[in-house]
Amino acid sequence: MRTTNENGILNNYATEPKLYFAEYPSPEQQSRYALQAAAAALLVTSLLLIAFVA
Repeated sequence: MRTTNENGILNNYATEPKLYFAEYPSPEQQSRYALQAAAAALLVTSLLLIAFVA
């Protein structure tokens, strides 16, 4: 929404979203995060090994 003051200067400030507290992840989400971390560690380890061999 564009608004101007009495001098014709634009007043384009971003609207601030409402703040909320994060919720603790469910056990299903925790296991998914652990699986993603294991896959990322395997990927990084394999890339480093390939780099050292090459």
